[in-house]
Amino acid sequence: MSCKIYTDGSCIGNPGKGGWAAIIIKNGKKKIISGSENYTTNNRMEIIAVIKALNTIKLKQATLITDSQYVKNGIEVWIHKWKDNGWMTAEKKPVKNKDLWTKLDKIQKTKKIKWEWVKGHSSDKLNNEVDRIARERAESIGYSEKI
Repeated sequence: MSCKIYTDGSCIGNPGKGGWAAIIIKNGKKKIISGSENYTTNNRMEIIAVIKALNTIKLKQATLITDSQYVKNGIEVWIHKWKDNGWMTAEKKPVKNKDLWTKLDKIQKTKKIKWEWVKGHSSDKLNNEVDRIARERAESIGYSEKI
């Protein structure tokens, strides 16, 4: 059994108020999870959305759809070199968001994940929905949480 997961992160200012969201589709049912942070970056929100979604599902297989090349390339390609280089970039600078990349790397070792990239702000209905939710979460910071 498998599921589809759409994730997105949003930031007002970068760094600034951030929000993340995920839509998990399993057996035709849709579950939405989301959250926010007061002072963060867009890239952190993108990775956190993925981590939270993968930690939510109990399944060992998932298709994860993201509009973030940073997330997809980071976990599929760049992370191998980062680890080989002691978590340094090709420019010999520390990898940003190492704390999150190490968490995501640990999670992905326990699951079979098919990573898919979709163009953001285009015709993908669920990507647009998860983008809207993440943005709303970022905008809600400083106001009472929605119930």
